[in-house]
Amino acid sequence: MALKWFQQPSERACVVGLDGVPYSMVKRFAADGVMPRLGEIIAGGAFRETTVSLPEISSVSWSTFMTGKNPGEHGIFGFTDLHPGTYTQSFPSFRDLKCDTIWDRLGEQKMRSVVINQPATYPARPIHGALVSGFVAVHLDKSVFPARYLRQLRDINYEIDLDAELVRDNPPALFRALHELLRVRERLMDVLWTEEKWNLMEVVITGTDRLHHFLFDAYEDANHPNHGDFLDYYRAVDALVGRIHDRFAADASDPRNFFVLSDHGFCKTRHEVNVNALLAQNGHLKMTGDDPRRMENISEAATAFGLDPSRIYLHKRGRYPRGGVDESRADALTDEISQAFLALRHDGEAVIRRVFRGRDVYSGPASASGPDLILLSMPGFDLKGRLGAASVVADRRLQGMHTWDDAFVVTKRTDLVPGGRDLTLLDVPAMLMKCLGLESAHA
Repeated sequence: MALKWFQQPSERACVVGLDGVPYSMVKRFAADGVMPRLGEIIAGGAFRETTVSLPEISSVSWSTFMTGKNPGEHGIFGFTDLHPGTYTQSFPSFRDLKCDTIWDRLGEQKMRSVVINQPATYPARPIHGALVSGFVAVHLDKSVFPARYLRQLRDINYEIDLDAELVRDNPPALFRALHELLRVRERLMDVLWTEEKWNLMEVVITGTDRLHHFLFDAYEDANHPNHGDFLDYYRAVDALVGRIHDRFAADASDPRNFFVLSDHGFCKTRHEVNVNALLAQNGHLKMTGDDPRRMENISEAATAFGLDPSRIYLHKRGRYPRGGVDESRADALTDEISQAFLALRHDGEAVIRRVFRGRDVYSGPASASGPDLILLSMPGFDLKGRLGAASVVADRRLQGMHTWDDAFVVTKRTDLVPGGRDLTLLDVPAMLMKCLGLESAHA
């Protein structure tokens, strides 16, 4: 008698992630015929805008998606952090995730997952199925589980990401690299689709995010020399989504179990905003030594500092070696800092839309490691946590920036979509697990 996982799985779901693709863009492209296949899926299902995790960056949002938990539980608050009790920068990885993933929970039920190119999954770790890590993955041989697939990845010249330094100022090279990444993602999916007897297939396209950072102007300006290239790339993305959808519909007992989502929205960058420069101007951040760009040179007189992109931490006694802020001062300081950012103007325009307290947006045992404040900027003001910047507001370096809202989810499982309220990213894994028969969707 064949083992269960060598039989055709009875319950299946498929997820396509489009990193950084806004709800507003999908709505426009579906209506204009740039993305006709996604438009067909939308017409037969639900298409909803979502808000995402704070801060609105891929490492946090995809960690939220893959766990179904908020950062106070999964423990990922940014692409960078500080080693506990030090001022030494660290780069959180998949090893730092503090709770199990939806793939782990499926595996406990002998259900298999295939995960391709999801950010924040490096280095790859064992799951019941197959995993190929996405950004930020450094070495291909540490990005694959099980390791037997490494040879096949090399045979198809698989690439995890493009080389940003080579393409950011070279549009022809950028579009060549983006189309090549689509090609190798699909080739890898072809391999794993047939070799793994899976219950969950997940493929994430991250080239969309790269394109928006480097050439968002080409989306908004119909006269931009690369506007046509931008649309052609999205036509290729749409065609791939359509092929995945059709293949899943042909295999699945319930073809409605198909999801497309993004992990954050996007908009055009107009200016960069240096969070630490404003903290310094208001006397909250003080540095010592010759190099104000090094966190190790923070003064014991500092009461707060920022980390990318929009996180503010009080310089607390007991949490940091030179921290002097007692808990008795914390509320007054967070109020003072919040008001300083909310009052910030550039050419008469408000820069900050909202200031969130960490305790209000995070819950769980890892919350104490999170920021005290999280800033949400007005569209066009790209927040940065660099140290040593000369001015608060500076020229942009990237054309596009992330947004907390204007993300999306599309699914034909309209029966699982919560009604009567706005959706968040956390609703998506809940719907996904429900369609696989494991957990109830959010009410």
